[in-house]
Amino acid sequence: MKRKLPLILLSNVAGLALFFSWYLPANHGFWFALDSDIFHFFNRGLVENQAYLWLVALTNNRAFDAFSLVAMGCLMLTFWLPADQKCRRHVVIIGLTMLLMAVIINQLAQAIIPVKRISPTLFFTDIYRVSDLINLPTKDASKDSFPGDHGMMLLIFSAVMWRYFGKKAFAVALIIFVVFAFPRVMIGAHWFSDIAVGSLSVALIALPWFLLTPLSDKIIQVFDRFLPQITTAKQN
Repeated sequence: MKRKLPLILLSNVAGLALFFSWYLPANHGFWFALDSDIFHFFNRGLVENQAYLWLVALTNNRAFDAFSLVAMGCLMLTFWLPADQKCRRHVVIIGLTMLLMAVIINQLAQAIIPVKRISPTLFFTDIYRVSDLINLPTKDASKDSFPGDHGMMLLIFSAVMWRYFGKKAFAVALIIFVVFAFPRVMIGAHWFSDIAVGSLSVALIALPWFLLTPLSDKIIQVFDRFLPQITTAKQN
């Protein structure tokens, strides 16, 4: 713990610096210009390319969110399948620990961060909304988009994979993060900074206190102690 404390504090400072680089300047400083450029770039494409319109619509349909859970589950399954019974139990408990961390961090972030921000599709006028262009249920707006909770969950998953399963698993988890978090930016339900500042700053501040301290291991031990054991009979 003492050896990792400087790294924890450095991560916290980086997270705070990132957040205040967005929060303190008038109109969010350079972040607003970047957000605006990114939003309008993707927004123009909605009427320029029909295939792109359908891609954005489909990847922001609620059903597509289930695929992110499937992708995360498949990655964890690659560690669960070849393991023995004891290690399989450990993989499941790590998954439960990750979900508990995500709930705690998300609730704290929503309660502490003094920001309520509408999505760019509600902020700008004379723009295109997917729901007006195509007859398909899709999430193209939000009345409270900061921080990006979907991106935050995927970042927590990525960090847990790094902590318990290694760098290769972390790299795959980051791909999952990009594939499933950034469609919200493309459709305009989130600003780019909702994820690049909001989700990331929360992750930098909160996650080290779970993953670089004994806390996450303690949570795993509690789950291991109280969850029922599932045993299989040996076959002759």
